[in-house]
Order: sequence, then C-alpha cells, then structure tokens
Amino acid sequence: MHRDVHRARAFGYPFRVPSLFRRKSTDLVEDSVTPVTTDEETARARRGYTPAKGRETPKRPVAGRRPAGPTKPLSKEEARERRRQLRAESASEFRREGGPRDRGPERLLARNVVDSRRTVGTWFFGGALIVLLGSNQAMPPVVRLLSNILWGALALGVVIDSVLISRKIKKLVRERFPKSDQRLGSLYLYAIMRSITFRRMRAPEPRVNIGDPV
Repeated sequence: MHRDVHRARAFGYPFRVPSLFRRKSTDLVEDSVTPVTTDEETARARRGYTPAKGRETPKRPVAGRRPAGPTKPLSKEEARERRRQLRAESASEFRREGGPRDRGPERLLARNVVDSRRTVGTWFFGGALIVLLGSNQAMPPVVRLLSNILWGALALGVVIDSVLISRKIKKLVRERFPKSDQRLGSLYLYAIMRSITFRRMRAPEPRVNIGDPV
C-alpha cells in the first residue's frame, strides 16, 4: 500500500484528474481578457476615459466647443479699410502670380517668348485711337488717307508678329515639352492677346527683359 501511494505522488495526483480541471495558465489569461466593443470605447471616450499606456488617446470632439471669445465688430471705416486692403492684396497677388489660366510651364514659356521681344501689338490700341480721330469726315482728305494707311500697316504688323510668335512657341514647346497635352491653338491665342497688351499692364508681370534669350 505504501509503495502504491509513493508511486502515485511521483506522477502528480494519487488519482486520475479529468482534463476539464487541468487547463493551462495561458488559457486562464486569455479568458480573463475580454474584448472591448466599439460602443464601449465610445462611451469611455465620452466619459474622459484614458486608455492604457501604449494606446492612442482618443481626441475629444471639437464641434461643440465655444470660441475663445467674442470678436469686436468693426466700424464702417474699419470695414471699408479692410475691404480695400483685401482688394489690394488680391490685385497684387494676381499681378504677381496670375490666375488659373496662367498655370503650367507651357504658358510660362509663351509669356517669356512674348516678353522677350518688342511687339507691334503694344502700339495697336494707340494707333487705333489716332486712326479713329484721323478718319473723321471733318479731317482733310490727306489726313484720312494717312490714317487708313496707318491702320492697314498696324493690322499687317500685328498679323506678321503673331505668326512669328506662334512659330517660335510651336518650336520651343515641341523641343522642351514633347509629351505636353497643351493645345497649341490655345497657346497661340494666349500669346497673341498678351502681345497686344501694354508691357506694364501684363499679368503675370514679365519675368524676362527685352532681348533676353528664352
């Protein structure tokens, strides 16, 4: 009898224990950890719950926060000055950077081609004013004839200048931007409209001087 008892103690239990009660410690740890659902996490976040170390702290909603303090209403003079300042800043930015139609390297190249040369179009509107005054019926026939000649010369000069500008833009775009999807016709019109604008009124402002290589 004593031999059987000592032999049973050597193997652990004096009798056979069912496998139900012999669970591993890892199983007990897994059972003690209960998953946290999304609703529970939301409720804890609303109550100001601070998660355990190593987890990201949930951000509090900012939609319901009150502003720092009431802003002082502007007077009529201050509001007028503020609007004038905003308009001046907007005009300055447009003069410097241009608008959405001026974006892109192809548009910059077209502007540089026009700005690097003297164009006949810059004299077109001034000449048109002289022609308008000279073609009046009250003017002598010689003056009217000269006005018509000047008008024809300006128109011909603008056409020739526009053709030369378009040819140069086409050549440079194909060399520098062979994979460009920019329509050449749009670039031609963009450059021609810039060429008949006074240099000081061009937007964006010229980045090259007359005679600079492009």
